Amino acid sequence: MQESYIQNLFAERIGGSKFGKDTVLYKFEKIKRARREAQAKRPDFPIIDMGVGEPDWMADGLVIDRLHKEALKLENRDYADNGIDAFKLAAATYLQKVYGVKDINPNTEINHSIGSKPALAMMAQAFINPGDVCLMTVPGYPIMGTMANWLGGTVHKLPLVADNNFLPDFSKIPADILEKAKLLYINYPNNPTGAVATKEFFEQVIEFAKKNSLIVVQDAAYAALTFDDYKPLSFLSLEGAKDVGVEIHSLSKAFNMTGWRLGFVAGNEKIVKAFATVKDNNDSGQFKAIQLAGCEALAHTEITEKTAQKYSSRHNLLAETLNSVGFKATKPKASFYLYCQIPKCVKGGPEFANAEEFSQWMILEHSISTVPWDDAGSFVRFSVTYKADSEKEELEIMEEIKRRLGKVEFVFG
Repeated sequence: MQESYIQNLFAERIGGSKFGKDTVLYKFEKIKRARREAQAKRPDFPIIDMGVGEPDWMADGLVIDRLHKEALKLENRDYADNGIDAFKLAAATYLQKVYGVKDINPNTEINHSIGSKPALAMMAQAFINPGDVCLMTVPGYPIMGTMANWLGGTVHKLPLVADNNFLPDFSKIPADILEKAKLLYINYPNNPTGAVATKEFFEQVIEFAKKNSLIVVQDAAYAALTFDDYKPLSFLSLEGAKDVGVEIHSLSKAFNMTGWRLGFVAGNEKIVKAFATVKDNNDSGQFKAIQLAGCEALAHTEITEKTAQKYSSRHNLLAETLNSVGFKATKPKASFYLYCQIPKCVKGGPEFANAEEFSQWMILEHSISTVPWDDAGSFVRFSVTYKADSEKEELEIMEEIKRRLGKVEFVFG
């Protein structure tokens, strides 16, 4: 069939005339293909999915009931545009209750978003011009950087390494990059490393941003899921944070509401207004009934506390299990991710040039799925959101991992 003229009309930002013809497979597609191959090869050997990045629980019954109640109301049927006042107030109250954030004006310093993903994309739309630089930690969630590139900007990567507790080292940013930089994206607690920020680090971020005229975007998707001696910490609770940036919160992880698509941007009034302006030209707001159900969730922080207790317990089990088969695993203080350095090789078996090779080997040889990261060293991300309906089932999964890997001798460099 003759090639359609449409092939030559795609925007360069998504590949131009080569769109759809790229033969490069991205890691998540490679993982899917390896899983299918492993399942076909051993249909009676189920995949243990330790890579999934979303909660395994449903939203709480209180929240579901509120959604049903509000969805039946005629007045909730229409466009929400930039959000309802009730959700903004609930978000401000939540920030104060959980994080001790004071003096947030719900009318001018908070705006809802249809999840945190579009909020990150819209931040780039609000500030990036051709030639501007977006500073981003890696490994990490790439959305704001992708959009910055599409807008003609560039991304400067800040590697997260174990020697610096998986925090960025601002001193290594070249002066010419800083001159062009506008946005600084950070994400703590961090995906995928599970690392947490300290008050001292956030103070450093504020000082660095003021000195270099940067806008800080702190992605707080996992901020409430904390364990042991680490308590929920908000960037906005630090003096001066509102002068330089915003924090993006999501109900997806903290309240098991991934598919509901609800979050909010809070902080500097001018930045929130810019976000709201861009948002108004991208969407017509989240369904009011979902926002009102979100109000119910934000008022019941015990939902998050119960979820965090489950993840903490599962992290204890997972760290013990991984260490028993030769990994060097440390329980994180937040999030549902456990980040492990890969072995150099398997004694009497293959060597691994990178995390992607190791992850593929784990799936194909042992039907254990993880997510590889090679941005700053070679690591794999395990998640404790695997499906298990009881503590007994959790233990059975851990025992199965030990059985599958127990005879493997990993060699670390």
